Amino acid sequence: MAHDDHATPAFRPLNIAVLTVSDTRTAENDKSGDLLAARIAAAGHRVAARALEKDDRYRIRAVISAWIADPAVDAVITTGGTGLTGRDGTPEAVAPLLDKEVQGFGELFRTFSLEDIGTSTLQSRALGGVANGTFVFCLPGSTGACATGWDRILLQQLDARTRPCNFVELIPRLLEK
Repeated sequence: MAHDDHATPAFRPLNIAVLTVSDTRTAENDKSGDLLAARIAAAGHRVAARALEKDDRYRIRAVISAWIADPAVDAVITTGGTGLTGRDGTPEAVAPLLDKEVQGFGELFRTFSLEDIGTSTLQSRALGGVANGTFVFCLPGSTGACATGWDRILLQQLDARTRPCNFVELIPRLLEK
């Protein structure tokens, strides 16, 4: 049987972990984490784990390290801690864990965000990359930013049916040597 390069692959549900980074939010009022979890599930994926950590780079790194060490977790999405204040340290926590940065992720996020918040998007340090075969994406903490990141980028890139290419089709090859 000939391989059809134009055939649409089947949807592949992913296991996605969500980390909210905040000094003030609790599980009861974590609207951004709730938004991401709801949209992940609505898209047909599974919320593999969910946590809330203070703005402490070592605690953030510990949670994400455990998730990227778990072969059952395909992707990690963080919300919060991407700003410019002294307490914002999510990119600094995550960057040392990355094997490769997906530089276009932050650029594309800020391009879409520009439509909603204008030049204030400069204050976002959204980040994406791959660590130990797991995709990791860091989004700002507002619900609007989480909606932009999920709806405009991650929904499509975490769906094997997106053409011409997507992150899902790369998963089997991320650990190649």
